[in-house]
Amino acid sequence: MGDSLNSAISSLKESFEPKINIANKIAAIRQISVMTDAGISIHDAITEVAANTENPKLKKIYENIGADINAGKSIADSIEPYKEEFGHISIAMTNLGEKTGNIASAYAKLARILEDIRDNVKKFKKAIRTPLITLAAMAIAFTILIMAVVPKFKEMFEKFDSALPLPTQMLLFLENILNNYGLYVLAGIALIVFIFIRQYKRDEKFKYKVDKILVHPKFYLIHKIIFFSTMHKYTLVFGELVKSGIPVSEALDTAVDMVDNAYIKEKLLTVNANIARGISLSDAFEQTELFENMLLQMIRAGETGGQLDAMLGKVTEYYDSRFQDIIDNLAAYIEPIMLFFIAGLVLLMALGIFMPMWDLGKAVK
Repeated sequence: MGDSLNSAISSLKESFEPKINIANKIAAIRQISVMTDAGISIHDAITEVAANTENPKLKKIYENIGADINAGKSIADSIEPYKEEFGHISIAMTNLGEKTGNIASAYAKLARILEDIRDNVKKFKKAIRTPLITLAAMAIAFTILIMAVVPKFKEMFEKFDSALPLPTQMLLFLENILNNYGLYVLAGIALIVFIFIRQYKRDEKFKYKVDKILVHPKFYLIHKIIFFSTMHKYTLVFGELVKSGIPVSEALDTAVDMVDNAYIKEKLLTVNANIARGISLSDAFEQTELFENMLLQMIRAGETGGQLDAMLGKVTEYYDSRFQDIIDNLAAYIEPIMLFFIAGLVLLMALGIFMPMWDLGKAVK
């Protein structure tokens, strides 16, 4: 009982701890790269970063890393306990920098990779902001109309002897729900969302099922956004690591850890296992059924011609261009759906109010 309570309290404390923004990570990595390139020791560079970092959690981490390095630990061993905060790619690039003796170059590449990933996330958020605001505004306006306008017609509608039209019945039903049980509805929706997010984060089987649905071709637009952004991130990290001289098997392990979608991740995990069995990289990728034939041919050509890193760069560019195309035209893709949704709400409101009046007019005649 005591252990469970302590665990719950610890989890609650962690939830209120300030998160480490990716911009803070990139800024710190950039600083370390610049300072070590200028000849400053890694210990002094990390100490300086810790002193100037505003994020309290990141400051504490860098202070601990600096203390470990000062105590004789390697940079990689010092950063290893913070794998969750920095990610596997940061560990891999730190190892690379330590092995080659050029931490400045390794961290400069790491910063570029993280910046590329961050920029794509920012573009996606910016692209969906306007449609979401528009839909939210329409939902609020419709709710206000239901709660404020419909009650004025309610008494008149209730005096009708004949059965009310279906749109009117729907409006009256919504008005009754919102005016009498509105708070309960909001609480219920909030509870469902909370349970869903909690299950998604904690239950791997549930997460896998949801992720599989999200990348299904029938899931309009969303499946393309998730697929292309995921594959871009995967090939970007894999290609940069191979280009930096990290072994293919190690680069694959690090790249797959960057994948968030459980369904895609499961398929990509088979690549390393197949390579260990003696299968070529291009054939291993082909068995995942995630790569188009054109991309497989490019990777195969890179393998046989000794230009794998260059071809992986081309594959990354392809996925990035497909992702950017969707983001740049997102408004055009969503606009028909939004117009259909808005037209549906307006039509329901108009028919719900005017159809009984038309019926009344016919009865009078």
